[in-house]
Amino acid sequence: MADPAEETVAAPPPTPAAPADGGSDAPPVQLPADAASPEKAAPPAPEPATETRSRGFRLLGEDTSVHKVLGGGKTADVLLWKDKKTSAIVIGGATLLWVLFEVLDYHLLTLISHVMIGLLAILFLWSKGMTFIKKSPPDIPLVQVPEDLVVNVAHALRNDINRMLHMLREIAMGHDLKKFLGVIVGLWVLSGVGSCCDFLTLIYIAVLMLHTVPILYDKYQDKVDHFAGRAHTEACKKYEVLDAKVLSRIPRGPAKPKKQN
Repeated sequence: MADPAEETVAAPPPTPAAPADGGSDAPPVQLPADAASPEKAAPPAPEPATETRSRGFRLLGEDTSVHKVLGGGKTADVLLWKDKKTSAIVIGGATLLWVLFEVLDYHLLTLISHVMIGLLAILFLWSKGMTFIKKSPPDIPLVQVPEDLVVNVAHALRNDINRMLHMLREIAMGHDLKKFLGVIVGLWVLSGVGSCCDFLTLIYIAVLMLHTVPILYDKYQDKVDHFAGRAHTEACKKYEVLDAKVLSRIPRGPAKPKKQN
């Protein structure tokens, strides 16, 4: 009988092990919750989408680079200082002309005449000197303006001028109030700038800005777009208030005629 009693005493140890197994059945319900927490952390993976949303406003539009807006090619390389030698020559030449005309009070006709006199005199004396010492005269290349270049430039100017005239016509007919206000403000600012400096100085400032603003924007594009987006939002709010209180009472022009296919 002692042997069965000992067996019954030895039997209880497995029973405490069984609750450990049974107790482990309840935690498994929490384990999926813990396992789900990393899965919940995985959905925030679309955080890049929030970043793209925060910088959704683009002055140049989505997927549009500064190089592409400037037309690409060599012109964009010069304005973005990728061709540093040519960019420096353009800035130096513009600065030299501005100093000649504005600081030294040179006149355009006088400058052209003096340059042509000096150039022709040097080439003439050079050719005569080579002939006098019985050497071959300098080979002066024949410079001609290619017809394709003139046609392409004229075609581009024609398209831009026609586009501007079409926009002015639409504004004058009252089709687009936003464009009307924008053009009025732009012309008012331009008149103020014109009263402060002459035409040549204005062109020189424009050349400097063309060689500085694009490269600075290309370097700090995210920051500029962020502040521009905030300014655009505030401007839209102000315009909505103005439109609701004042502009909505102004009679609009006739609607744009729909194009028929």
